[in-house]
Formats: sequence, C-alpha cells, structure tokens
Amino acid sequence: MDAIDTAPDSWDQEDDGEAQVDEQLSKAFTTSLNVDAKPFVPNVHAAEFIPGIRQKSSTETVESADPDTEASVEVSEPEAPPMENGDAEMATDDTWEQKGSEPSKAEAEPGGSPGGDGGKAEEDSPQEEGMEEEEVVPTPKVPLTQPNAPKKEHVNVVFIGHVDAGKSTIGGQIMYLTGMVDKRTLEKYEKEAKEKNRETWYLSWALDTNQEERDKGKTVEVGRAYFETEKKHFTILDAPGHKSFVPNMIGGASQADLAVLVISARKGEFETGFEKGGQTREHAMLAKTAGVKHLIVLINKMDDPTVNWSLERYEECKEKLVPFLKKVGFNPRKDVHFMPCSGLTGANLKEPAEYCPWYTGLPFIPHLDSLPNFNRSSDGPVRLPIVDKYKDMGTVILGKLESGSISKAQQLVMMPNRHTVEVLSLLSDDVETDDAGPGENLKLRLKGIEEEEILPGFILCNAENICHTGRTFDAQIVIIEHKSIICPGYNAVLHIHTCIEEVQITALICLVDKKTGDKSKTRPRFVKQDQVCIARLRTAGTICLETFKDFPQMGRFTLRDEGKTIAIGKVLKLVAEKD
Repeated sequence: MDAIDTAPDSWDQEDDGEAQVDEQLSKAFTTSLNVDAKPFVPNVHAAEFIPGIRQKSSTETVESADPDTEASVEVSEPEAPPMENGDAEMATDDTWEQKGSEPSKAEAEPGGSPGGDGGKAEEDSPQEEGMEEEEVVPTPKVPLTQPNAPKKEHVNVVFIGHVDAGKSTIGGQIMYLTGMVDKRTLEKYEKEAKEKNRETWYLSWALDTNQEERDKGKTVEVGRAYFETEKKHFTILDAPGHKSFVPNMIGGASQADLAVLVISARKGEFETGFEKGGQTREHAMLAKTAGVKHLIVLINKMDDPTVNWSLERYEECKEKLVPFLKKVGFNPRKDVHFMPCSGLTGANLKEPAEYCPWYTGLPFIPHLDSLPNFNRSSDGPVRLPIVDKYKDMGTVILGKLESGSISKAQQLVMMPNRHTVEVLSLLSDDVETDDAGPGENLKLRLKGIEEEEILPGFILCNAENICHTGRTFDAQIVIIEHKSIICPGYNAVLHIHTCIEEVQITALICLVDKKTGDKSKTRPRFVKQDQVCIARLRTAGTICLETFKDFPQMGRFTLRDEGKTIAIGKVLKLVAEKD
C-alpha cells in the first residue's frame, strides 16, 4: 500500500524502485525533508522536465504524496502559457510583472498589448484588455500637444444648424481624421450603435458622451473637443440643433470665433431646416448676434442617394441661403464660404472628394488652417465670462478668455459679487499651462470662493479694471419675429454673453429708421416686427455688461420668449441706479 502511494520520481526506474521506496520513506520520516531531497539520484530526470519553477519543484517532489499524475499536471500547467507566448524560459514572477506593466504597453500601442498576459485564462483577456484600453485611449494624445500648445493660435469653432443635419457626426469624423480619437474606440462605438440599430450614429458618440444624448441621437449640452492642424489649435463646440435647447446653443456660440453652419442636402431635410420653424435660420442669426464674424456653410449628406453629389442640389441650397445670410448681416462675398461634404464618409473634410470634381476649393480642415489670424489684444483688461462650474478638489470654472491674459497664482475679482479669488491651476483644452492668452478655452481651479457662490454669466476680471454691473441700460433693438406689438412692460429672457436673465422693457425711447439711421422725435407707443428701436431695459437681478462700443463681446444680446428669438440688440448706455 505504502509503496503504491508514493509517487516514483522517474518512470524509467519504476520496476526496480520498490527497495528504494522503502529507504526513501524511512529517510523522509527520520530526517528533515529538504536536506535529503538533494542527494536523490532519480532527481536528475525530474529537473529536466521542470524548467522555470525551481523552488516549487523541490518542495513538490518531496512533499507530494498524491498520485504521480497530479504532480506532473500541476507542474506542467504554468508551463503552458509561456510556451504560447513564445518564450519557454519565462518564470511565473515575470508573468505577473508583465501584467502589472500592461497598461503602459497598451498606451504605447493602442492596437492592443502584445500578448503579455501569461497568467490569465484566455477568455478573460480580451475583455480585460478592452477595459484597460478604454481608460487609456484619450491620454496619450495630451502630452503630444503640450510643447506646441502656446505657439499655435487658438480658434473656437461652433457647429450650428438644424437638428439631424450631422453636426456631431462631422465633429466626430474630424476628431478621427486628426487623430484625436483612435480607430479602436470608433470600432467600439460602431459595434454598440449597431446593437441599438443606429449604426450611422457612431461618429457622433465621440462628442455626445451622455447616455441620454446617445439613446435619442440628439445633442443636449454643448459638446467640447479639440484638434490641431499645422498652424492652429481648434476647439470644437458642438451646439445642439433642437429648438428646446437653443439657450445651450447661445452659450456655445458666445464662445466661438468662427461658426460652421451644417446643412443637410437630403431632399426634404434642407427644406424643413430652412422653413419658418427650422433652426437653420435661427442659428445663423444667433451666431451673428453672438459676434461670430466668419461663417462656413457645410452642405452635408452629399453622399445621400437622393443627392449623389449633384451640383444642381448644391447650387439650389446655396441660392436659398445667400439672401437670408445677407439679411442676417453676413457679407456673402467676404464672410461666408460654402463647401460640400459628407460627414459619415469623411469626404471633403480632410482630403478632396473624388466624386465631386466640380468643387475646386480646399477641403474643410485645410480651409480652416488657411484662414487669416484673429487680432486679439492680450494687454487688455481680463474678461472671462463663466460658462459652467463644478466641484473637483476645489472650485473649477469653465469659460473662454475674451481679453487679457491669466497666469497661475494671479489674484482676480469675480463680478458682480466682488469676491477676490486666486488661480490655483490653469488648463487650456485639458493641457495644464502656467499662463493663457485671449481666445483660449480654459478650466480654472480657484481658491477663495465656493462653487455655490458662482453662477454662469459671472465674469472674472482683474482688480485694477473690473467690468461694469447694473440692472438698467439703454439698448438698440431689432424686432425679428413677434406676432403682436411690443409695448413698455413687456417681459422676455435676455441672453448676454454667457448670462441668462429675465428682463423687462420699461420704456421705448425712439424708433430708428433702418435705411437712414434717423431717430424719431416722438416716443413710440409700441414697436412691431422688423422695426428698430431704442429702449430702456431693466433686468431682474444685477448682471455684468459693457457697452457695445467699449467691449462688443459683452455688449450684444438676444431677447427670447416662448421658445423663439424675438429680438437682437446692442447695449448703448448703462444707466446708474437711483437709490
């Protein structure tokens, strides 16, 4: 019984091994096990078939009182994964080390880590790798942009247009073409989108990160991303197209230097977007009011079967748009540039499209790169309208620096509450910097103020030159769309820079003739659609504002009511409060 129980150390010696076994047993029980394990003769063979795990093998050979098969299975099991990976001499310790260093490998080559997963079961590894990959994807991009970031000019581009025109898809495609989103992530989005039967939406998921936005296929918040070309650094602001979210779109447009009006060329879609209730008209007008000087009109979905890159359809869309853009205030010769494209296939975004020989201009991204520089004064007063705020190891605010420059540890004043704050850290498009110039989209971590004390629409200024605040002001207003007449006492919602506040027209001062600019001598009793007037407005709370003449970005506004844009205007004079 005993003889059978002990495993023979070598198969060759099994026959004549019984005498040895007795000896072995008595020795094993009388003396300590490990000492006696060495002089064993049969161990010569055993060492040959246990390559990597020396410690384990020595104890196993002596201690194991189980049948021999089990010992051999136990030993040969860790041997298999290293053989798979193609290096037989890999110790178990190596496998674990390798596992530890796996994320760094995944970073180095986002295509997948080179089989360093020795100790894992094979089914788990793809899933596990995918998980690690997911977190790692965006990170390698940031350090690459760091050294060049300060040299390049920052340009903020807002994508506007009717719902479902393809704004987010174009944004996602641009990010893919410029290498800000890697192929693997897009493949993952495509797979998820296919599962939901929404396979054409996958590109927009690069910007619509919210679950609700992905389920409905509609952008709600203004999506943010950035990409770089040879000369410039662009921030994409992806505005929502739905009419319920126009206030969000105004916030996005107020930060932009350049607007891209996306239009669907598909039969029926262009017409609905452009009719009275469509957002194509409203967005173009709001962009102009928000101070966007240059407009690129992207006629999208040219690859659609109903269009098929037809020049006639392109010209038809163009003919309808030009008179309207002229009316809004854009100069079609200087300020507006039309181009065809397809967001889903990426045609004419980076490379010229071969289906489209009739378009001879530059594709979209090279065209953006070739635009003239914006003249911004970095020595002006600091003005940073706040778009959003949240808590993250202190108070963090987001906004675009309109003028002046901000550096780390600088003391600033938050208006209109006059809180003195200190800048703890500065992020420009998620890259940490020590100072920032005008036109950059910033995240600032502040000290000396709580997150609850800040509202969107507040403004960061330098203490030497704070911005004006008040409740009453005189403004020139153009009534764009209103069914009935507007009289003193009329209430609406005022959108000025990033601030949203309730406002009342307290008095109408005079009418202005559109052609001559002459002012009427008498006070009008009412104003109606398409008239221009000068009126006195009073807001519900104190807001930050400047006259249009002094600081255009903080002196232009829109009035909205019942979900429609009623009027646009500019601040002429601030009226001091009577105590």
